[in-house]
Amino acid sequence: MNKKTMRYENGVPSANTADVDKNIMTHNLGFPRIGERRELKRATEAFWNGSLSLDELKSAGAELRRQHWLLQKQSGIDLIPSNDFSFYDQMLDMSCLLGNIPARFAWDGAAVDLPLLFQIARGSGGAGCACGAHTPAVASEMTKWFDTNYHYIVPEFHRATTFQLGAMKPFDEFSEALALGFRTKPVLIGPLTYLYLGKSHEVGFDRLSLLDRLLPVYEEILRRLAGLGAEWVQIDEPVLALDLAADWQAAFPAAFQALRGAAPSLKLMLATYFGELRDNAALAFRLPVDALHIDLTRGGSEFDSILDRVPENITLSLGVVDGRNIWKNDFELSCAFLEKARQKLGAARMMVAPSCSLLHCPVSLRNEESMDAEIREWLAFAEEKLSEVTELSQLACGNGNAMALHDNQVAIRSRLGSARVHRPEVKRRSSAVTPDDSRRASSYSVRREKQRSALRLPLFPTTTIGSFPQTSEVRSVRRRFKKGDVSEADYISFLKEKTAECVRFQEEVGLDVLVHGEFERNDMVEYFGESLDGFLFTANGWVQSYGSRCVKPPVIFGDVQRPRAMTVDWSTYAQSLTERPMKGMLTGPITILQWSFVRDDQPRRETARQIALAIRDEVQDLERAGIRIIQIDEPALREGLPLRRSDWAVYLDWSSEAFRISASGVRDETQIHTHMCYCEFNDIIDTIAALDADVISIETSRSSMELLGAFVTFDYPNEIGPGVWDIHSPRVPSAEEMRSLLRKAVAVLPVDKLWVNPDCGLKTRGWPEVTIALGHMIAAARALRAEFRESVYA
Repeated sequence: MNKKTMRYENGVPSANTADVDKNIMTHNLGFPRIGERRELKRATEAFWNGSLSLDELKSAGAELRRQHWLLQKQSGIDLIPSNDFSFYDQMLDMSCLLGNIPARFAWDGAAVDLPLLFQIARGSGGAGCACGAHTPAVASEMTKWFDTNYHYIVPEFHRATTFQLGAMKPFDEFSEALALGFRTKPVLIGPLTYLYLGKSHEVGFDRLSLLDRLLPVYEEILRRLAGLGAEWVQIDEPVLALDLAADWQAAFPAAFQALRGAAPSLKLMLATYFGELRDNAALAFRLPVDALHIDLTRGGSEFDSILDRVPENITLSLGVVDGRNIWKNDFELSCAFLEKARQKLGAARMMVAPSCSLLHCPVSLRNEESMDAEIREWLAFAEEKLSEVTELSQLACGNGNAMALHDNQVAIRSRLGSARVHRPEVKRRSSAVTPDDSRRASSYSVRREKQRSALRLPLFPTTTIGSFPQTSEVRSVRRRFKKGDVSEADYISFLKEKTAECVRFQEEVGLDVLVHGEFERNDMVEYFGESLDGFLFTANGWVQSYGSRCVKPPVIFGDVQRPRAMTVDWSTYAQSLTERPMKGMLTGPITILQWSFVRDDQPRRETARQIALAIRDEVQDLERAGIRIIQIDEPALREGLPLRRSDWAVYLDWSSEAFRISASGVRDETQIHTHMCYCEFNDIIDTIAALDADVISIETSRSSMELLGAFVTFDYPNEIGPGVWDIHSPRVPSAEEMRSLLRKAVAVLPVDKLWVNPDCGLKTRGWPEVTIALGHMIAAARALRAEFRESVYA
């Protein structure tokens, strides 16, 4: 290619440049699956409840794929992904593709169909399960995808694990796209990432030893794709952003040599994201691939060293558009990256892309007509990010739209200078925080005796995590209220009725510590954000959390403060209905931070502290109102952990401080609970202890109490509620199954420090299964009390 000289002004291509390169190639790593109005969620759940046939569900998926491919083509994306769509989870799809089906699901070796896939994700058989399976089988474990709020189904491995081609999904979807006129870039999770993120329960077994069995199936997949006419295949290996042991690093070259040899005609793109390559950079550039994708939104500091290492035979894909946040891209900064790469590599050896799959972003701003107009100009969702990729490609070659560049910079400067963003009084309060603000007045041992005297709870006290079923009736009345079809007075009356019913139910079923049910809440983060200054909310800004579960993260655009109490009225109303202790239910500062789209113009530590001070005000108001137990949920604490261990200490310091600030303003008699779910605790158990919550409830049932091991080895000093019911599965365990789990806990922890509760809130479950399951749970707790001589704390 004849390269031309370009004129740049302040690192940005001049709008007057006459001589230009041809456009840099654009591509996308993945697109949101759910549909701009959650069409996939509705279709999937309709199939689960029997109101939609399997063929109708498949047709709904095909229509979404068609729309998404067309949208990307119209946005100017050159390489459009396929096999990024999923009816549940891409890791589960990969397990099905590789024929790695847990034995308990009795797979017959035929192509894995959707009903079987859903059984692996959700469990099969048992009371309350409508999956049609005759033999009960526990769902596969679920955990967070790196440091995101997306959950994946964990692959299961053992010494005898074998692999075979178990599904046709990537081939069918490539052919489907080709028939529609789209020659797509199939996306596969790479073999090392697949093995690394899986789990084995066999002591001493190294899952890396399965690589030689796994690679032949990957080779067959690549050969088939090449035979269908694929030109590019994207192989995602995000584990290259982690600290990898020497044996894992050593496995990469031979593995990729095998992939390269399987289909020499294919162009292989190695995709990394979520962090810097650091010590894995040299390894990545030694691999026999045609392109390497890097995440410059999280790895920009190593860009110069990366540029110096790019071999002549590799194209560099630059992830300059943030695939995990919703702020408009700063074209001036991105063009500076692109110009450096163009000068070093030339346009022919560059690609422009989002930093990672756009799975983590809402679909389109087109559906936000009622949003605040000023703030809307600061945002970009998935559809807008595709346009940014195309515009940046054009700008980097000097033939972009000068007005697009101008408008972009106007929006960037508007946000940075807005008085709506910056509140001096909030920053003053944050800067005035002292160490005493993050310490309880007395040690746990002192608090424990005062709380037991005040609360007088039995051994194995029973409670729930917070929410109760959000039925279609509750959701319908909330929607009608928001549309103005239900008056505020009628809405509050309805919520009080539901709250009173919930309190009566809990008393009748025999729970010891009650909750108000949270019928007034739409989401555990959105609800609080709606009551805090500095937050913005969307109408359709949905993102997938797991399966059909979608969340609508708020946007933290400015300094955060609490103008008024948020939960006190509902908690005190519920407490007025019962003599039993009523928990006040709050979401913690780190979870609010992690599950929001966070401003990027100040350190996350500062935003976390501002939120913590707002939650502290609420905790103190609840205590003053007579609430004796207050739960501050922090399920996202570990999720925010940096990918590299060397970066952990700083994060754990400020994140744990934020929790303690929120919880430490109360008297010794007030019992502080927290809740965490679906994460590995071993590496951060000392930080969890440093939170100094009086009681922590954790997910343990899906892992059969395995996650409890961290608390045992560490000798966790406070009280623990290991979950005995996996509420993410429709399967209802028996009382004996719950009792068996509790016995595992009793074997390693003091009986007087154990609580009994489900894994998580009951919002997504139905009342029939909740009634059965809580009955079983309370029966299990009572059986253990009898076994250990029921007593009441004096």
